[in-house]
Amino acid sequence: MALRSNSRRTPRFEESEESVTEPLISPSLDMNTSEKSAKFFSFLSSKQNLYSIYVLLLFLITYLLNQLDRYMLAIVTKPLAQEIHYGDQGCMTNTSAASPSPQVACQKLTNQSSCTQFIYNETIFGGCKWDYTGQGFDYQILAGPIFILIYTFAAIPVGIAADLYNRKVLLGISLIFWSVCTLLSGFVTSYWQLALLRFGLGLGEAGCTPFATSLIADYFGQELRGLAMGVYNWGIYTGYSLSYALGNFITDANINNQGWRWSFIIAGIPGIVIGFIILLTVKEPKRGQKNLPSTTKIESSIGNATSTKEKFKQMFKLMRPSLLLLCIASSIRNAAGYVWAYNTQVYFDGLGQTPTQIGTWMSWIPVVGGSIGVVFGGFISDRVVKRTGPHGRIWVLALSQIMSSPFAAGVLFLDPPYCYFSLLPNYIIGEMWVGVALAVLVELVPADVRTTAVAAYFFIISNIGGNMPLLVPSVKRAFINAGYGEVDSLRNTLYLFFPGEYILGAVLFLVSLVVLHRDIEYIKQQQEEKVPAKEDTHSQMPSNYGSASTLATDDQ
Repeated sequence: MALRSNSRRTPRFEESEESVTEPLISPSLDMNTSEKSAKFFSFLSSKQNLYSIYVLLLFLITYLLNQLDRYMLAIVTKPLAQEIHYGDQGCMTNTSAASPSPQVACQKLTNQSSCTQFIYNETIFGGCKWDYTGQGFDYQILAGPIFILIYTFAAIPVGIAADLYNRKVLLGISLIFWSVCTLLSGFVTSYWQLALLRFGLGLGEAGCTPFATSLIADYFGQELRGLAMGVYNWGIYTGYSLSYALGNFITDANINNQGWRWSFIIAGIPGIVIGFIILLTVKEPKRGQKNLPSTTKIESSIGNATSTKEKFKQMFKLMRPSLLLLCIASSIRNAAGYVWAYNTQVYFDGLGQTPTQIGTWMSWIPVVGGSIGVVFGGFISDRVVKRTGPHGRIWVLALSQIMSSPFAAGVLFLDPPYCYFSLLPNYIIGEMWVGVALAVLVELVPADVRTTAVAAYFFIISNIGGNMPLLVPSVKRAFINAGYGEVDSLRNTLYLFFPGEYILGAVLFLVSLVVLHRDIEYIKQQQEEKVPAKEDTHSQMPSNYGSASTLATDDQ
């Protein structure tokens, strides 16, 4: 079936562009506080705008399921590896023993004989066992390259397809596909089956954010776009927290003696339902309708694309230093998140925390802290940008990471439960960057290549960040060889890759701020050269010309 847009007729599965009410909000950038409040309540009073909120909530649930399905492996890898046999082996608590030895005591034993013959407190024998840990090279391949490579390489053609075809159809199909892969993961009996389904998961999830953020940008004007992106990014932390709840509590429940299998099955079912709801109820909005008020007509510095070849040419021209540095800085910060996410369970397990204890804390801290952080970041940056332009968002990015790094270090320095307490402000402050960085990106590129730009952005930050955990085993081994214990070696490694990359990311965000000034002047110059002087007679420049809202806009 054809999904490509056609100006002569409306294709199957695609509503005509006129079916979406024009426009939901046309941002006026010179409003005072009372006018902004009136505009916001006016937005809520419209049925069409309430529909926009409904669509945003669907996208939030979609992103929630995206993260839930992605990180389920990290939570259940230990019991999963013990059943289908992959990864490293080590000494651990024998939970089936009459008197299990503490995890902190068992993990100090480095070979099988010392583990099985260990006598705790000179009285308890058999409290430790030698089994698969769920870690090691096999695990890192599943968590990293098998998922990340297809996830990122597929994102580029997926992004181009979203600029050409019906985005809501592509999003619904992607959600159904990766949810089926998650569900089937509950039935695997070998490592290669798990690897194949992990590959399919990455392929399906590649379309989630490029499709969703492009649609959000066309449903919400600049005044609410940062906030909308923040709400959408609630899905990161809600899904991540749910992975701890399902992965730990459902596995412990051991339904039909198939604990970890039901974690995958329960995680996969909702996505199939939501996918069909998106296909049946979401409308495809007109592209670029939220960039400027309808009375303003400014030609993009690069122009509109009508073919894939032209889109590639435009993307090449968009490779300004500010955008490249934004991608690199976001990659480093994203790497910190990936390293922590895929080592959280094993780190707390090494501290002697039980799955129930880990699940109790981690099932709510990321969703509360992270959700507050991304929305607060979008709220703050939306107001800062009105006065300073896109530079304000960059300051929010850098300062939030600097302020959060001591709390990230506290997570590793403190013992339970105080380490969990430090994790909460770390999420609130440190996760402000997610929605803000996306808002900077979409405001600096033309609407007709916005989805492609978002896909390219996630290609870069996911390849660098998503494969960074591969360095953890080598660095950890170096600390072990230097005489540190198992837990201390992992802790020292995480110091480098967790708070350490917060600081490095902040420095790079500040560097991007320096070149952003120059790039804005360049883009303004290109726009002024292209806009004919006669346009002044019927179209007036907005007072904030040169800010994010006017750097990359469509011909209306």
